[in-house]
Amino acid sequence: MLQSSGIVAELRKRARSLGFDAFGITAADARPDLRDKLETALAAGWHGDMEWMAERADQRASPGVLWSRVRSVIMLGVNYGPESDPLETLGRRDRGTISVYARNRDYHDIIKGRLKEIAGLLEARSGEKVKVFVDTAPVMEKPLAEAAGLGWQGKHTVLVSREFGSWLFLGAIFTSAALPADAAHEESCGSCRKCLDVCPTNAFPAPFQLDARRCLSYLNIEHQGPIPLEFRAALGNRIYGCDDCLAVCPWNKFASASREAKLMARDDLNAPALGDLAGLDDAGFRTLFAGSPIKRIGHGRFLRNVLVAIGNSGDPDLARLAEARLGDDDPLVRGAAVWAVRRLDPRKAERLALDFLPRESDTAVRTEWTQTI
Repeated sequence: MLQSSGIVAELRKRARSLGFDAFGITAADARPDLRDKLETALAAGWHGDMEWMAERADQRASPGVLWSRVRSVIMLGVNYGPESDPLETLGRRDRGTISVYARNRDYHDIIKGRLKEIAGLLEARSGEKVKVFVDTAPVMEKPLAEAAGLGWQGKHTVLVSREFGSWLFLGAIFTSAALPADAAHEESCGSCRKCLDVCPTNAFPAPFQLDARRCLSYLNIEHQGPIPLEFRAALGNRIYGCDDCLAVCPWNKFASASREAKLMARDDLNAPALGDLAGLDDAGFRTLFAGSPIKRIGHGRFLRNVLVAIGNSGDPDLARLAEARLGDDDPLVRGAAVWAVRRLDPRKAERLALDFLPRESDTAVRTEWTQTI
C-alpha cells in the first residue's frame, strides 16, 4: 500500500488548489451492500424511464465489475451552495424556478478537467492506472462518497456534509493503486424527517428510499413524455429540477456559498419570467442555455415544463402565451399548452376545442383536451 505521507498529501493539496472542497479515499469494495440496494430499487420500478440504470446494473453495483483493476476510489466534492434560499422563487408564480445546480455552467464540464489533472498526478507519482468519472458512467457516487468520509446519504438519498450541507457536486477517480482509506462517515440524520415531509409528491416510500417516478426532478428532467396529470399542480413553477428536500435540511446552516465563480447563479436564471421563456424558439433556447445542463433536455421538454408552470401561475394574462403554442409542431408542447389554457381560461378552452379537436391526430393531445384537470 502506498504511504499517505507523500502521494496522498500531495493529491489533497492539489485538489484544494483546483477548487475541490472535499477529498476522501475508500477501498473499491467498501460497499458490498450496493447490489442489494440497487436490485431492490430496480425491482420496485423506482427508476422509472431511466432504463440505463437497469442495463448496466452489474457495473453500477460494483466498481470492480466496472473496472477489474480498481483497488481504491478517490471521491472529491465541490461546494455549490447558493447565496440565498433556493425556495424563495417558488412563491413568484409568474417566474420559473430552476434547481440551484443548473443556474450556471454544467458542473461536469467544470470538474472533469480538474479530476484528470489530479488523476494524472497520481499516475505520474505511483505508476498505477487511473480512470475519471463525473456522472458519466455507472458509478454510485453518493454511497462511495459516504464510504470515503465526505458525508452521509440523508433520508432524501442525497449526500449530506457537516460542512457543506446538501450542496456538493461529486467526482470520482478510480485507481489500481492501493491507497490508505479514510474512515466512513456515520449517518447523522437522527429523528429529523424534514426532507421527507416537504416533498410535494410523497416521493419517498421510506427514509433513505426514493421513487423517482414521483420525484419532480425526475419528472421535469429525465421523463420524456407528458408530466403525469396527478403531479402537474405539485410541479408549481419548477421548470427544471426541484430543491425542496435539499434546501430544508438543517445541516445547511453550516453551509457556505460556493467559492467557484462558474457555479454562482446567473442573474437571468435566478427567476426567469415565464412569459419570456414561453416565447423561445429552438435557437433562442440553445443560445440562452449554452453550457448549461438545461440544454440537455431539449427545447420541447423545456417548453413542456414552462407551459405547466404557466398553467399553475393563476395568471389569465399568461393564457395567450399557452394558446400560442397550441399549434406547435411538437405534440409534447401542444399537450402542455392545452392543459395550461384549460387551467387558466376553461371557457375559452372549450371554444378552442371545437376548432382543435377535429384536426388533432395525436391521441395523447386529444386526451389533454378531454381529460379532467
